[in-house]
Amino acid sequence: MSSESPIVQVPEPEETYSNENLIYQAPPPQQQDQDDMDEFDNHDAIPQKLKLDLRGTRMELDRDTLVNLPESLLIAMFPNGLVLARPSEEYEDEDEEDYDGLSRHSVGVDEQVNLVDFDPACLEYVLQFYTHAAIVRDQNQQDAELQRLLTASAVASPVYYTLLTKQPIIVLREELEYFCLPTDKKLDAKHLKVAAGLHLKEHDHIFDALQKNISRENNVAEQHLIDMLCDAGFKRDDTWGYREIEPLKTTIVSMALVLLKTIGPDNHMATAQKLFLFWRKPARKCWWDGNSVELDDQTIRLWARRTWTLELALV
Repeated sequence: MSSESPIVQVPEPEETYSNENLIYQAPPPQQQDQDDMDEFDNHDAIPQKLKLDLRGTRMELDRDTLVNLPESLLIAMFPNGLVLARPSEEYEDEDEEDYDGLSRHSVGVDEQVNLVDFDPACLEYVLQFYTHAAIVRDQNQQDAELQRLLTASAVASPVYYTLLTKQPIIVLREELEYFCLPTDKKLDAKHLKVAAGLHLKEHDHIFDALQKNISRENNVAEQHLIDMLCDAGFKRDDTWGYREIEPLKTTIVSMALVLLKTIGPDNHMATAQKLFLFWRKPARKCWWDGNSVELDDQTIRLWARRTWTLELALV
C-alpha cells in the first residue's frame, strides 16, 4: 500500500500464526515413555466443541467456527493463545504429583472450560452476523447474475471466484482509550471517568470522529478510506453494532460488521478486490482527538486515542 494510506498493515511478528495456530496444546514433556507418547498422539487433542467461560457466561463453540472468526477478534480473545489441557489418563503413582504442571486428576480437553476475559455480548454479535452472512450466501447461490459472473470469473481471476463463492464480511473494530483532564482538582476523578465513558459511548456513529479529524487536518487519504468503506457496504450515518465500556478500564470497545458488496446494479468488484487484501491480514489506524465537554455542570478536557482495526472475513 502507498505511503499515503490512512490504514497500515499490522507488522508481521517473527513467528506467524494462522487462526488455527492460536489454539494449541501445551508442549510435551522432554522425557516420556514412548508408549505413553504414542497413546497421546492418537488422542483427538483438540475437541470439536470448545467450552468457554467469558466473564462468567458459559458458551460452547464448534472448533471450525472458532478458528474462522476474524483474526483481530481471536487475538483480543486469546492474546497468549488458547492452551488446552492434557487429556485425562491413568499414570503411574510416581507420576501423579506432576505431569506438565497438571495432576492425573485434571480434566481432559473435552471437559475443560477455558476462561476468556472477553465480553460475551461482543462474541454473540459476531456469531449472529456470521449466521446471517451464511444465509445470504446460500440465497445468492441461486442468483442468475451471480452464476453468470462465476462462469466468467472462473478463468478471469481466482480472487473474483473466491469473492463470489464465499460471503465476504468487512470487520471494523475500534479500541478507544480516553483520558479526562478536569479544570477543578476537587472533582471526584473516579466519578468523572465513569461520566466521560458514558458520554463517549452515547456518541456511537462510526465515522463521526474520523470525519472531524479530516475536517481539522484536511486529510484526503482518510476521506478516501471512508468513501471506500461506504462504497463497499457501510453507510455514512451507520452506528456501531456493538459498543461497550470495558470493566475497570477507561476503554471503550466497538465493532461493526457489514456484508461486502460484490454484485448489484453498481460495479463494486474493484473495491472488493482492494479489501480482499485484508483477508486474514488485519490493518490498523490510530489517531488522537480532544474536545472540551460539559459533564455534571463542569467543563473538562477529554482526550481519546482511537485505534481502528480493519479486516475481511469469509463465510
